[in-house]
Amino acid sequence: MQKKTKTASAKQKLVPPEKKKAPPVKRYEDIHFVDTGKAVWNYSLFTDEDIRNFQQGTWYRAYEVLGSHALAVLDTPGYYFAVWAPNATAVSVVGDFNSWNKFLHPLFVRQDNSGIWEGFIPELEKGEAYKYHIVGYKGIEVDKGDPYANFWELRPKTASISWNLDYTWNDAAWMKGRKKNNALEAPWSIYEVHLASWMRPVKDDEESLNSYAQITERLVPYVKGMGFTHIELMPVMEHPFDGSWGYQGTGYFAPTSRFGTPQDFMAMIDAFHQEGIGVILDWVPSHFPYDIHGLFMFDGTHTYEYADMRKGFHPDWNSYIFNYKRGEVKSFLVSNARFWFDRFHIDGIRVDAVSSMLRLDYSRTEGQWEPNEFGGNGNIEAIAFIKELNETIYRDFPDVQTIAEEATDWPGISRPTNSDGLGFGMKWMMGWMHDTLDYFKFDPIFRQFHQDKFSFSMMYYFDENFMLPLSHDEVVHGKSPMLYKMPGDEWQKFANLRLLYTYMYTHPGAKLLFMGNEFGQTTEWNYKSELSWELLRFDCHRLLQDCVKDLNGLYRDQPALHELQFDPGGFEWVNLDHRSESVIAYRRKGKKKAEDLLIVLNMTPVVRRDWKLQISGKAKWTEIFNSDATGYWGTGDVYNPAPECRLVDKKDKIYEINIHLPALGAVIFR
Repeated sequence: MQKKTKTASAKQKLVPPEKKKAPPVKRYEDIHFVDTGKAVWNYSLFTDEDIRNFQQGTWYRAYEVLGSHALAVLDTPGYYFAVWAPNATAVSVVGDFNSWNKFLHPLFVRQDNSGIWEGFIPELEKGEAYKYHIVGYKGIEVDKGDPYANFWELRPKTASISWNLDYTWNDAAWMKGRKKNNALEAPWSIYEVHLASWMRPVKDDEESLNSYAQITERLVPYVKGMGFTHIELMPVMEHPFDGSWGYQGTGYFAPTSRFGTPQDFMAMIDAFHQEGIGVILDWVPSHFPYDIHGLFMFDGTHTYEYADMRKGFHPDWNSYIFNYKRGEVKSFLVSNARFWFDRFHIDGIRVDAVSSMLRLDYSRTEGQWEPNEFGGNGNIEAIAFIKELNETIYRDFPDVQTIAEEATDWPGISRPTNSDGLGFGMKWMMGWMHDTLDYFKFDPIFRQFHQDKFSFSMMYYFDENFMLPLSHDEVVHGKSPMLYKMPGDEWQKFANLRLLYTYMYTHPGAKLLFMGNEFGQTTEWNYKSELSWELLRFDCHRLLQDCVKDLNGLYRDQPALHELQFDPGGFEWVNLDHRSESVIAYRRKGKKKAEDLLIVLNMTPVVRRDWKLQISGKAKWTEIFNSDATGYWGTGDVYNPAPECRLVDKKDKIYEINIHLPALGAVIFR
């Protein structure tokens, strides 16, 4: 007999979905309707309100009911299952526990047209591999993993695993104070990591993996010692193919089992937090793969993806695009983002491939896409989803950030939704990255002709809250490692790279470095291997690493480098008039004038002594950083222990500072 559900009376006040408290783990109302004589008991955790919100796309805690959940019914332990399969004619749970027999544990379909199948399997234990056997559209039969599962078998196996997420957190101090650490005026120096290939037990063995505990033991002190404020993990959500780097996911609610259990991953995040380091997860709501056990054609037809392949298929990645118009899909995605903040205490998400979500014509030629109802190229449903996503995250977790990987000129990516923006906290500054790398690739003798490429970023910088990324995408597919993008002999390559990093850390905005960039990796990133840690035996690499460490310290400790990093008042050009010498000077400003910094970059391998700059307001400057220091594998021959300063305009307080500029060097004065 179908379990009764409660309906609010006319006098009852319905609680808005965003205010609704999490349902209890055990819900016993109407318990007498459970038929204990069957292998699967007809039992439900849903309320009518849950169903309405799910269908409308406003159920942001769907993970608390959908999926598999350990609980006790009539004092009998077991697991409750709930899956959305609206076009199915039968659904059963199959697994090792019933020898994958599709007839033994059938679920019950709700009689409310929700398309949800559910039931309680008594005595089922934690750790059982299972799938949903679905008889779907036109009688198609398929075994699917649980879209809401918290744990999956290690690839190449593809079943979900009955689990729970009980864990005792020890990061209360971080959680209490992270509003300050994750604020836009705080330093954001992010170390981007691919967990499998950062370090392996056996260097070139793809199957050789450290556990979450082993990674934690090595990675946490390394990130702490290097002075990074945050770590960003390339997608850790379960995925079948290592070569996708995690960007083709099938288990959106589960950290990958490659390194251990969900609790092991929680302990890793906990350890970072205890050391004062924030954790950002790469998140992919733009597309998913066609693996048979995944979301594609989930119940025999297009359930999670658009049915129209002009919108539903992604030609770049041979994958499928979520149907952002469908309420149940929107509930799935917003719930998924919320899940990682709620259950795993993360500090931010970097949302992948936002450009592909926003534009109907993304990577499509004429005739391959259809304009929206207003004749434009914007995906109206995706735009609405993104806005609702950001509104939900910032409402429920005001001390975190969402970050967009978006590479076009779409306006207002990091502006509030009430100001017609998309509501992200930050946006990757892809234009800065491309222009900067293009500039540094030039032989220094030609840089004088390309200074506009270098300075162009400040023409549009304050349109968004930008993050400067030197990410994994820039060191793969024939693009070469960062070191070998630089021109010149070995010494010049390292000097150029130190110069580039100094420019990056003193340019307004948050920073992101991919693993290996910090010590001058000499090969492109290879997900099957590990970083070339043996390079640290050589002074040039080890001292470059020290340079990055000190730049992290400067960025963190000098308020002028972060307090106003998204404010036009935080930056001022001092001199752009020396194109032929390729010397560029600018000022970074904090809330206190006494904390201002002067940055001077010499982009050529020519030492320039007694270089004179006019600057306002300060009679004394002290060199606090020199990229040519011997401690960074520089020459150490050119430095400024006490630069001479003289007043040249008393009325406007203009001073002339006399400094020495090292070849291919950057100097910072305070």
